[in-house]
Amino acid sequence: MSDSNATTPFSEVVETQGHLIDSHLMERIFDTVVEFQGKFEVERFEIGRTNSDPSHLRLKIEAPTRESLLQILQTLVSLGCSPVDSGDIETRIIEKDRCAPEDFYSTTNHRTLVRRGQNWIEVENQRMDALVLIKDGRAFCRKLRDIKAGDEVVVGMRGIRVVPESKERDRLAFAFMSNGISSERQVETAVQQTAALIRQSLEANLKIIVVAGPVVVHTGGAVHLARLIRNGFVQALLSGNALGVHDIESALLGTSLGVRQSDGRPEEHGHRNHMRAINAINNCGNIAGAVKVGRLTSGVMYECVKNNVPFVLAGSLRDDGPLPDTVTDMNIAQDLCAEHLKGAGVVLCLGSMLHSIAIGNMLPSWVKIVCVDINPAVATKVSDRGTGQAVGVVTDVGLFLEHLANALVGIGDA
Repeated sequence: MSDSNATTPFSEVVETQGHLIDSHLMERIFDTVVEFQGKFEVERFEIGRTNSDPSHLRLKIEAPTRESLLQILQTLVSLGCSPVDSGDIETRIIEKDRCAPEDFYSTTNHRTLVRRGQNWIEVENQRMDALVLIKDGRAFCRKLRDIKAGDEVVVGMRGIRVVPESKERDRLAFAFMSNGISSERQVETAVQQTAALIRQSLEANLKIIVVAGPVVVHTGGAVHLARLIRNGFVQALLSGNALGVHDIESALLGTSLGVRQSDGRPEEHGHRNHMRAINAINNCGNIAGAVKVGRLTSGVMYECVKNNVPFVLAGSLRDDGPLPDTVTDMNIAQDLCAEHLKGAGVVLCLGSMLHSIAIGNMLPSWVKIVCVDINPAVATKVSDRGTGQAVGVVTDVGLFLEHLANALVGIGDA
């Protein structure tokens, strides 16, 4: 970084490689420099000759102040740029629990490597908005609330390499992503592509995780999600108290929020049915207890228990009851969700904006997300996560689950 006198701009040379054109990374890099009042000069650019060949970019950037140069570098690192000959990472020792240095490095959801002793080390448990902890020659993502006094963490921007995922790499496996948010006429294509991704992930011994809201029950999708669980297409269910309550209400009383599932008409005194469902589970101890004694014999939660599929029901301020299985400590719920997400290949987000966004923040960028919601704003929010990770499908969740279960299990099959 040059700072010999006040009239000389501060400068840095950075490099990056990847599918820079297909993923629009090059224009984002240039725009970033200009946004922070900087200038750039392309010293070298080599375009990949085939779809699988990466392109290479070497860029000299200049900024009027050290602060603006640092802002540029912080954004460019997240886009996959690395300062040339930046040396090893800088680290500091934490002095107080949950308190990091001012200049700590905050991670992205992209694959990240740090340089230590001239060796590049891949950061484990990759997720966004974390610190990088160095321990026993390894590097880990660690949430701010989990940092302890004595921990060694990465600071600054040196010795860090970020590798963004690329749309081009995934063109064949996830082709419908190139169209962004799917419209109704694209739903069948999205279902077929999602089914193919699920099969590919299972063949690669990767997990299929479902993030679901109570709309799954309201739209009649619970029976189809239950089919997927029963036939081995779901390895974990992440949701809230509401899904569990309304699924159990439907299984025990035939209603969802007091509305009959059979004909869509309100049940007399049906407004209390969800509380009756909670009370029934309380009397059995928990959901597994209700299954064991034969009180609960169908539904999504029943299939999870019968097929040993783990589930996390994270509590919220608005919960009634809640169910005895609901985790009301939010830190514990976050940790449980993060643990089940390890080894995931595909995450299906079904009609739950807050849970979908939260789970998306825990995931590395190479795990595929399919977000299904009738509200385009939800699908857009979840799919706006960079290059190629997520797609939004705007449609009725129950309809999507029916088509997906038919594609994976078969029409009419149990």
